[in-house]
Amino acid sequence: MAAASPSSAPSSALLTDRYELTMLQAALADGTAARRCVFEVFTRRLPAGRRYGVVAGTGRVLEALRTFRFTDAELDFLREGAIVNDQTLGFLADYRFTGDIHGYAEGEVFFPGSPLLTVEASFAEGVLLETLVLSILNYDSAVASAASRMTSAAGTRPCLEMGGRRAHEYAAVAAARAAVVGGFAGTSNLEAGRRYGLGTMGTAAHAFTLLHDDEPSAFASQVASFGAGTTLLVDTYDITEGVRRAIAAAGTGLDAVRLDSGDLGQVAREVREQLDSLGATGTKIVVSSDLDEHAIASLAAAPVDSYGVGTSVVTGSGAPTCGMVYKLVQRENSAGEMEAVQKASASKASVGGRKAAARRVDTAGRAVEEVVVSGALAGWEPGGEGLRGLHVPLVLDGVVQPGWTGPEGVRRAAERHHGSREELSPYARRLSAGDPAIPTTHAEA
Repeated sequence: MAAASPSSAPSSALLTDRYELTMLQAALADGTAARRCVFEVFTRRLPAGRRYGVVAGTGRVLEALRTFRFTDAELDFLREGAIVNDQTLGFLADYRFTGDIHGYAEGEVFFPGSPLLTVEASFAEGVLLETLVLSILNYDSAVASAASRMTSAAGTRPCLEMGGRRAHEYAAVAAARAAVVGGFAGTSNLEAGRRYGLGTMGTAAHAFTLLHDDEPSAFASQVASFGAGTTLLVDTYDITEGVRRAIAAAGTGLDAVRLDSGDLGQVAREVREQLDSLGATGTKIVVSSDLDEHAIASLAAAPVDSYGVGTSVVTGSGAPTCGMVYKLVQRENSAGEMEAVQKASASKASVGGRKAAARRVDTAGRAVEEVVVSGALAGWEPGGEGLRGLHVPLVLDGVVQPGWTGPEGVRRAAERHHGSREELSPYARRLSAGDPAIPTTHAEA
C-alpha cells in the first residue's frame, strides 16, 4: 500500500505531464535513473518592454513538494490507464524527494539567464518536478512582476488586489499571494487571506445598492452594519448625489468612497472638492475599473488614495507567463563523473554546468550588474567587494528549510522584493519599453 499524503492537502503528484513519467520508466529500465543530475530554472528573455522580473511562487513550490506523493488513488489511475509499468509504479509508490534545491529568494528581481532555481538530485527524483515547478513559478512570477510595476507606479498609495472573479478559483488564490509579494497591500480573496495571512478588504458592489429601493436606504443599511469606517460605492447612479448621500448617511467621518467608472482622474478631482466642501476632508477616494500600471501612472496627479486592481494583475498585465524553462545542465556520466550538458538548438540553446549568481551593487547601493558564475558548487558565496550572493538554500537532503512557506514566507518575500527593487535605478521603473535594468555577465568560479 502506498503511504498517505503527509497532510490534509490533496496530492500534487499528478500536476504534471505524462512524459515526465515515461522518461522515468525508460531511465529505470536502462539504469540511468539514479544518475546524479542538476536541473536549472531560468528564462531566456523578459516579456517585451519589461526591464526586470520578480521571482514569486517559491513558497508554493515548497508546499507542493511536501504533498508530491503517489498515493493509492494516483497509482490506481496510472495502472488503469497503462501509463507506466509495474516497475515504475513501484518506484512512484515510494517516491520522496531527497535532493537539494537552491535558488533566488522569493521576491528577488531577476533578468534573462538568471539561474532562478537549481535542483540537484537523481534524474528520477528531479525530472518529476519539472512541470510542477514551472507551472507555479511561471504564473506567480508573471503576476508579481505585473504587481511590482503597478505598485511602483502607485508610489506610496496602496494597491489592492481584487481580481478573483477574473481567474480560475485556485489561480485567484495564487494571484493574490503573488500580488502581495509584488507590493500589494491586501486582497479581496478570503481563501488567500486564510491560507497566507494576507490582509483582506471589501465592502459592497453595485448589486447592494440596486437591491434597495433607493441609494440612501442602501447607504444607511451599510453604515448601520459597519459604521462610518466603511467604503461606500457612489457611482451606481449620479456620482455627485451619491457623494452627498454618502456623507449624509455616515457623516464627515466616513472612511472612503469608491469610484468604479468614468474618467477617474477628472471624477476624483470633482469628488475631492465636493468631499472637502462637505467637511469630509479625511474621507479617502478609492478607484477601480480595469486599472493597470499605465492607468495608475496616469492618475499620479489625481487626488486618489488607493487603487483596486483586478483583471490586469491576475493576468500578468499582458504577460501571463515568464517563459521559464527547466533544463538539465549537469549529469553524472557512465564513469561516475559529473559533466556539463547543454542544448544547442537554434534560439533555444542553454548554458551547461551548475551555476550561482550574485548582484554587484555600487557604493550608492544601486545594482549595476548581474553576475552568473559557472562551475559554482552548492553554497557558493561571492568573494568580491560589492557582490551580493543571490542563491539561498531552500531544500537540503529533501527537507524544506524553514521560513519560506506559509504566511512567514509571503511576508519575507514582500520584504525581499521591496529591498531588491530599491536597489534598481529609477530607470528600471519606467513603463516604456527598454532593455533589462542591468546587464548580465558570466564568469567562472
